[in-house]
Amino acid sequence: MLELEHVTHVYANGTRALDDVTLSIPKGMFGLLGPNGAGKSTLMRTVATLQAPTSGSIRFGDIDILATPDRLRERLGYLPQDFGVYPRVSAYDMLDHMAVLKGVASAQERKQTVETLLNQTNLWNVRKKAIAGFSGGMRQRFGIAQALIGNPELIIVDEPTAGLDPEERNRFLNLLAEIGENVVIILSTHIVEDVADLCPRMAVLAAGRIQLEGAPQDLIQASRGTVWAKTIAREDMAHYSQTQKVISTRLFAGRTIIHVLSDTDPGDGFAPVVGGLEDVYFSTLSRSRSGDAALVHPTVAAA
Repeated sequence: MLELEHVTHVYANGTRALDDVTLSIPKGMFGLLGPNGAGKSTLMRTVATLQAPTSGSIRFGDIDILATPDRLRERLGYLPQDFGVYPRVSAYDMLDHMAVLKGVASAQERKQTVETLLNQTNLWNVRKKAIAGFSGGMRQRFGIAQALIGNPELIIVDEPTAGLDPEERNRFLNLLAEIGENVVIILSTHIVEDVADLCPRMAVLAAGRIQLEGAPQDLIQASRGTVWAKTIAREDMAHYSQTQKVISTRLFAGRTIIHVLSDTDPGDGFAPVVGGLEDVYFSTLSRSRSGDAALVHPTVAAA
């Protein structure tokens, strides 16, 4: 269990990137959703011991991460948003080098580790190829391979599917799902579908604060009766933006489908939306931006 209590981070220029973040994250996949600039990368870097928070505490099992960061690093796998490698080095040689850095001293043990990871991430056939020639998806799979060196108990992946084509995205997400049964994996992303497909628990981070937390299906159920849809002419958009709390729009066959947030029937031809996680996400961001704290769904406890 990873436990964060009242974690706050204020940068030297006064920017409050994290504001009193409290989370309990069990084994399995945990989705951290939020827009760009929400504080997700700051939170991931803080958990990964790359920076210390201004205040608060973080524990992983019996490890006080802030007091003894080296103990966590022995159990941590981390794939940052910008994962840099030596591009002219082959995948095999780079993994072997990283295994040395992670303390795998025995040449035989490194050989077994590297070969296992290359097969697990479906990179065996390109093991001798320079990483410079890898596709985006191959680089991400290589990134998760290096994160798995040493059998980590906590794995952090930050925006791992941004820029991947649908086939590579599915392959990468399937790989994460296979890994995530016996360890804690934090999937930090702004892509709602990634969380909906993989994560039994999730939270929404916006403006440095946890706005919503729970099981996706419970959150979807709790949002029913609050999101409404209507198809309108494009020229009517300005009117509805002024009279309704519009949370999302989508063009379809030359017309615009709008989703609005309202705890009561707004009338005017709007119909209730059965909804999905995307509506939960957009409505949470809308309430956060408007400062309407009273309307933010409460945390949904695990069943």
